Amino acid sequence: MTRAESARSPGSRAEGARGSGEKAARTRRRILDATASLLATRGYAGTRLSDVARLAGVRPPAIYYYVDSREDLVEQVVVAGMVRNLEHVRARVQELPPTASAMDRICCAVEAHLQAVLRISDYTVAAVRTTAQLPPQVRDRQLTEQQRYVDFWRELVEAARVSGELRPELDPRAARMLVLGALNWACEWWSPGRGSLRSLVRTAQTIVRRGLTAPAGG
Repeated sequence: MTRAESARSPGSRAEGARGSGEKAARTRRRILDATASLLATRGYAGTRLSDVARLAGVRPPAIYYYVDSREDLVEQVVVAGMVRNLEHVRARVQELPPTASAMDRICCAVEAHLQAVLRISDYTVAAVRTTAQLPPQVRDRQLTEQQRYVDFWRELVEAARVSGELRPELDPRAARMLVLGALNWACEWWSPGRGSLRSLVRTAQTIVRRGLTAPAGG
């Protein structure tokens, strides 16, 4: 090796390592994306590593370079879906002006949740659809992230109760869980052929606002 080649070699090795790292990151992303897509459409039982590999464009054994097991792969996707959902909904609510009412914030969260599970992310749909199907060893982290999202909605509903906007006869917890259950169920039956997302959001917001808001002067 010449002196010039020796001088260049450290940089070349660094560039090679960086390129290799970037390639590995892209491959890992394809594997996760493929898993999210399959979980969103087929559920946990219908998601096989061979199908993930085919969709991601890799050989099946290569998946184990990035994850320890099928369960590990599913857990990563589901947890990512929970995190993304919370981040999206929270960000949309935080965009509201300080003058927004507690019920305005709830209705904004309704819209953001439906956008996330019906249009934005396979990861979120995968998390919503597979929650009840996951084996116990996979559910620990998923339940932790799910609880964070439930806590966010608890704060929204509690703010409505404190401000007097929530119907006094309602059980706040039951109201919150019924709303979340209905929103999550939308990914099981809605499709663009059944109407626009805008119309669905407007319908959901109307039902939630009228169902939760205390009568004027009451």
